Amino acid sequence: MGNGIAQVAANAGYQTILYDLNEAVLDKAKAGIEKNLTSLVTKGKISENKKAAVLGSIRFVSDLSQCIADVVVEAVIEKMEVKVELFNRLAAINSEKTIFATNTSSLSVTSIAKEVVHPGRVAGLHFFNPAPLMKLVEVVKADQTEEEVVNRLVALTKSLGKQPVICKDSPGFIVNRVARPFYIESLRMAEEGKVDLETIDRLLEDRGFKMGPFKLMDLIGNDVNYAVSCSVYEQLGKPERLKPSPVQKEKVDQGFLGRKTGKGYFNY
Repeated sequence: MGNGIAQVAANAGYQTILYDLNEAVLDKAKAGIEKNLTSLVTKGKISENKKAAVLGSIRFVSDLSQCIADVVVEAVIEKMEVKVELFNRLAAINSEKTIFATNTSSLSVTSIAKEVVHPGRVAGLHFFNPAPLMKLVEVVKADQTEEEVVNRLVALTKSLGKQPVICKDSPGFIVNRVARPFYIESLRMAEEGKVDLETIDRLLEDRGFKMGPFKLMDLIGNDVNYAVSCSVYEQLGKPERLKPSPVQKEKVDQGFLGRKTGKGYFNY
């Protein structure tokens, strides 16, 4: 997600910093962005000059002290303590007006903000995968988020060519809460042996969905999707209808996370 968000920002003309602790991860990110842009050139959607301009607008850094920006968007692991620590370290080196936006899919933005030194500057900015293609962005307002911060994030999202939707902080926000039955009921049918995965995907795609639930979970990452299911389930008081699937837990335990590992519900 970080790669995609960085590409989107640079494509809109913003000077962008992409940070990761791991140099190998940064090299992979740069190669991935370059591959995406080359594909767009091949399809005639952008010029070689535009490709060079986008790549030239991104700095790939592994030193956190270089992460000085007007807006920080984190897309790290879905663990609250990691996100809070990162924001607090960045708050110590950035200006008092810097906005800290979390791309979390399911964690409470209010709970994150409560632990950050400047809670009023914390909000959710939830992009969808793949970020360069998906138009929707949820702008999540925590209890502490200042109105000016929301307005700035809405304006930023529009400048990126995306469609912002403001929502209050709640389990799963809008899309991930609505989407839970799409995944969970499909997984239940598979658990019960009523139909195979390929048929479920094909039938739902035939009815207008761009991607079936199992292909989509493999694209998102089964670890991420399962974590969202567990988070929404817990935060809503463990309703039986939203109980996470043991089938997906098994995939996560086996390391079959989808496209990013080469194997999930399907092989890649």
